[in-house]
Amino acid sequence: QAQLVESGGGLVQPGGSLRLSCAASVSTLDYYVLAWFRQSPGKEREGVSFLALSDGSTYYSDSVKGRFTISRDNAKKNTVYLQMNSLKPEDTAVYSCATDPRLRYVSFNPSDYGYWGQGTQVTVSS
Repeated sequence: QAQLVESGGGLVQPGGSLRLSCAASVSTLDYYVLAWFRQSPGKEREGVSFLALSDGSTYYSDSVKGRFTISRDNAKKNTVYLQMNSLKPEDTAVYSCATDPRLRYVSFNPSDYGYWGQGTQVTVSS
């Protein structure tokens, strides 16, 4: 059973950058996809970025495309990052990473993910 721990959130000014980390307690080699979702108060959980661990394919929501980059640590295979640049106030949310050993495709539906981290708060404000 995977345990996921996010870190790297915080307060940043508009236009700034943050790098989130997601550390898994098990080898991510056993999983097909790792995803980043976010949720702000009063809004539905939104899929932000997805990484197919087998071939490195990446997917981004339109709202973050060109600004966010998902990647895997080549040395620490159980760690995935979300580099967030040119942050906007509307990026403010709790960001969570998720995975599921049953998935053998990249699902954009949060209901398909059974393992979640505790989340890390990202606040973009001047």
